[in-house]
Amino acid sequence: MAKKNTRNTKSRIVDAAWKLFYEQGYEDTTVEDIIAASGTSKGSFYHYFGSKDDLLGSLAYLFDEKYDELSDAPALSGDAVSALLFLNRELFLMIENRIDISLLSRLLSTQLTVHGERQLLDHNRVYFKLLRRIIGEGQARGELSDSVTVSETVRLYAMTERALLYDWCLRGGDYALAEYSAKILPLFLNSLKK
Repeated sequence: MAKKNTRNTKSRIVDAAWKLFYEQGYEDTTVEDIIAASGTSKGSFYHYFGSKDDLLGSLAYLFDEKYDELSDAPALSGDAVSALLFLNRELFLMIENRIDISLLSRLLSTQLTVHGERQLLDHNRVYFKLLRRIIGEGQARGELSDSVTVSETVRLYAMTERALLYDWCLRGGDYALAEYSAKILPLFLNSLKK
């Protein structure tokens, strides 16, 4: 029971923070705002996060919540390329509609300078587990080439998605992310086919 309460407290803090970041902006949101909106205490906040900046890394886990929600979607039971395109489209639409581009930009930049855990590269995330499953099954069914290991293919796919996100942020979101990715990602994925 304690583990569930721990997860609920941390989730409430993260959910409240991202809602406030989106509504008020990152700079105008204080730790006190987050504590009040999450209905938690200062002690709980600092138990999980050393500062407001530490919350930026939790954006990767917000993405994982979306992947967790999609993990049993019927679209994932088809061929591997279609499943990967589906996941990409759903996440990139969520990013376009729910994540402020300045927050995403800040997350990407902090991952370059952080000392310690880089959440975007944490292979225990739902994201990487789901990619390993889809790509592994695709190779086992003979849809995807097995000349490159599952791990290396996952790394290349994740790198391609990060490149798309980085470019979108660099250009200030001046194009539709999901739409552009739907044109570019198949070029990469077709190179993985057997």
